[in-house]
Amino acid sequence: MPTQNCAPAPTHAQDSQIQGVLWDMDGTLLDTEPYWMAAEAKLVADFGGTWSEEQAMSLVGNALPDAAAALRAAGVDLEPRQIIDRLLAEVLDGVRRHVEWRPGALELLEALHLANIPCGLVTMSEEPLAKLVLEALPREYFAFRITGEMVQRGKPHPDPYLLGLAKLGELVPDLDPGRVIGLEDSAPGISSAAASGITALLIPHIAEVPDSPHFQRIDSLCELDPATLDGYVRTGTRA
Repeated sequence: MPTQNCAPAPTHAQDSQIQGVLWDMDGTLLDTEPYWMAAEAKLVADFGGTWSEEQAMSLVGNALPDAAAALRAAGVDLEPRQIIDRLLAEVLDGVRRHVEWRPGALELLEALHLANIPCGLVTMSEEPLAKLVLEALPREYFAFRITGEMVQRGKPHPDPYLLGLAKLGELVPDLDPGRVIGLEDSAPGISSAAASGITALLIPHIAEVPDSPHFQRIDSLCELDPATLDGYVRTGTRA
């Protein structure tokens, strides 16, 4: 069910310039950050260390191999793949217990669906978690998903969004990256989206993100509908 009473979003105008919307998952589509942070703290504690809120915040939006490196530096004596597997298992358990959709996420997905605007998921989480999250949605909103193991360089590099654009291009003729919206909540994520050439919109969540001319800051997904997204595409906020 929606997590907040957002105003019903109208369908887009017939002359909409939007060719697609690429969504981040953790912190943008749903709130998994408490699960990730708890998993990190538990893993460090298992090896006799401590994990601060500042350390946890520094990993928000980063690729899982980068998180594994930080946890190894904090004393977790496991191989990177083992660390990633332990973290994923904890977060999967959390999502199975409860899914906290971000305010306005389900409403915007439904409005985009009704407007026939294709959506793709671009996440640094791996396939098992992405699959579980998408199966929890009320309908199949996403045409495809890009997960962390599909790219060699994760966010903040542009590679995940470039792969997302390639997948979207298989569905949309004459794709123009500037006519594609990217929705993100973190500094690594919004940097990745903007660097790919798409129109990047930041909906901040728990981590602070400095302002930049390369993206627009939005207070909540509740502010967005196909018509407002079309306005951002026409304005042309790009890297």
